[in-house]
Amino acid sequence: MQVRISRCSRAASVVAASLLGATMLSGCAALALRPGGSDLVLYNGQHTETTDALVAAFERATGIQVSIRSNDEDVLAEQIVNESSGAQPDLVYTENTPVLEFLEHRHLLAGVNPTTLHEIPSRYDSPGGYWLGVSARVSVLVFNTGLVERSELPRSILDLASPAWRGKLAIAPQETDFQPIVTAVEHAYGKKAALRWLEGIRSNSQAHEYQDNEALTAAVNSGQAAIGIINHYYWYRLRSEIGAGSMHSAIADFAPGDPGYVVDVSGAAILRSTHDMRDAQRFLAFLASPEGQHIIALSDSFEYPLRPGIRAARALPPFAGLRPYPITLAQLGDGGEAVFLMRRAGMLP
Repeated sequence: MQVRISRCSRAASVVAASLLGATMLSGCAALALRPGGSDLVLYNGQHTETTDALVAAFERATGIQVSIRSNDEDVLAEQIVNESSGAQPDLVYTENTPVLEFLEHRHLLAGVNPTTLHEIPSRYDSPGGYWLGVSARVSVLVFNTGLVERSELPRSILDLASPAWRGKLAIAPQETDFQPIVTAVEHAYGKKAALRWLEGIRSNSQAHEYQDNEALTAAVNSGQAAIGIINHYYWYRLRSEIGAGSMHSAIADFAPGDPGYVVDVSGAAILRSTHDMRDAQRFLAFLASPEGQHIIALSDSFEYPLRPGIRAARALPPFAGLRPYPITLAQLGDGGEAVFLMRRAGMLP
């Protein structure tokens, strides 16, 4: 994910998926003033197209100006934890909830107005009321249709650790999207079984490890790899970008209830350090509003809006028809156990 507006020079590099690390970042005192006269500062770990559309509509509706700082969500979370200059953002918007849980556990988030939380089904919001569920995606298999027949696809995520997929499997282990799947496997089968599975996954994918899911999806589509694990919207976005005639891949669900079949929620929260709680609450309310949710539904985001009554893009299977693994957002937690297991398996530094 590219940085739209650089936060500042950092004294040390930050490794993706290192929320448990202790990297110390240099202060950015020059940012104590609001950038460009903006009213709110948003740290954005979501895809920039989605965030740009939502922020533009919010600014038109309210006259409140929002400065966006985009980066990988784990990098942003570590910046928030380690900053000491007092120039923290007002809001954070992430692709996945473990990052928000990580910040909540460190008492860095303010509560969301109950009226805003009420607009989204409670199972997609913070169990403690500290962040708002905004949209959802589901983990799927992406496969090259010239290399793999649909009938050959594994029905369980565990099957991808089989030697049959050695040299054929693609993963993006540094993507935070992968952590909820690891958590679900550990929740279903236990820590030892999850570690064995990760070791098998790593063995099968060493020739096809990618920095992000965009690169993974493109690699499978071009035939560099046969099969991969992604969230559904990366495939739909690629098809939108290059056209259906250039697609040589398809996506498929795991078996209903399999721990590889996980609904991930993208969420937003207010930092306790915000200088303007009222406007920050208005931004969250806009994300949950019919207008905000329609922007998600009708854009090239290809995510599922979470407000009841707002239909997703017609290309997507109905959200109500999904049959994912029954794990709650509280059980997905802050991703720390998943990162620990991935490091044990040699998938992360």
